Amino acid sequence: MATDIVMPQLGESIAEGTVVKWLIPPGGMVEKDQPLLEVETEKVALDIPSPATGVLREVLVQEGATVPVGTLLARLEHEPVEAVMNRVGGVGVRTRRAASAGEPHYSPAVKQVARDHAVDLSDVTGTGEGGRITKKDVMDAAAKRRTSGQSHSVSPTPLAAEEQLVPLTQMRATIAERMVLSRRMSAHVATFFEADCSGIEQFRTGRSFTYLPFVISAVTQALKDVPIVNACWRDQGIVIRKALHIGIAVAIEDGLLVPVIRHADRKGLTQIATEVADLAQRARSKRLAPEEVLDGTFTITNHGGFGSLFSTPIINQPQAAILGVGAVQKRAVVIHDAIAIRPMCYLSLSFDHRIIDGATADRFMSIVKHHLETSNWDTRL
Repeated sequence: MATDIVMPQLGESIAEGTVVKWLIPPGGMVEKDQPLLEVETEKVALDIPSPATGVLREVLVQEGATVPVGTLLARLEHEPVEAVMNRVGGVGVRTRRAASAGEPHYSPAVKQVARDHAVDLSDVTGTGEGGRITKKDVMDAAAKRRTSGQSHSVSPTPLAAEEQLVPLTQMRATIAERMVLSRRMSAHVATFFEADCSGIEQFRTGRSFTYLPFVISAVTQALKDVPIVNACWRDQGIVIRKALHIGIAVAIEDGLLVPVIRHADRKGLTQIATEVADLAQRARSKRLAPEEVLDGTFTITNHGGFGSLFSTPIINQPQAAILGVGAVQKRAVVIHDAIAIRPMCYLSLSFDHRIIDGATADRFMSIVKHHLETSNWDTRL
């Protein structure tokens, strides 16, 4: 008896995924719920657990291949190891049929990249499973066209002895696409404020809170007062979203993920802190569920965790703004005409000037600052 391993549906808007790495070699034993392979989509990277205990009989999709949801990836054999190995030893890995003739199927992600880069898909040669066109194929075609357009005699510059070429992962390619697209779509403007964290510092004494839950709580209060910041742009107009789903940027080994705390305004500091820690840990161990990175309405990036003071983060589309949080440092400040030492933090807001005016952005930031400096945190536990 065998179990088919297929590319899972990793979210409503996800049409394909990339097999990054098989964590069990062909012929290897795997336990039920043990990580079997690592899959990456344009939104999330995660380990796929084995649906049963058995032997990985045959692998049909190799590492690096991008295939549609539902594609047969491998087969898991439930027979004893000796029987499986004896039978599989003389059997080659099955070759999957190429896509049937007729109208070619392009995934939504491929179509979007083709539109963004003005690439005619009929001119692109697919390197994916069954000759399918992948996003990398489209980006390679766009890069080739740009190169040939500059000069027909230009050839790739060879690497020097001390240089190394690192191939793009799907996540890195997607991050690059989205960052460039965001800068092209939104009218980016930034404003900076400074907050005194003395009250937070005092409240944290004897408690295990980081600064981030306090920022999230303050942001939700400000979004209620200035709802236009919790909006997105559409050709028909500006959509103000009532739900406050706060995305938290998490740096992982090879990129960035933004898991979402849903209805953050309904949660106290303790619950927010618990969810932040849990989401961050599972993001780094690639155990996030796809739906946990969807539907964010506002994003916070805590670049201060690495010691950074200032940042102008790029807006996470289709949102209207993103808040950057710098490191909390003790600095000399003037309070009532006297110099004092206070734990201070720089806050930055990158916002879409099509949606938010400068005065509105500054009002939002002044409210965030006010809540950080004056809130009675005991009432928000």
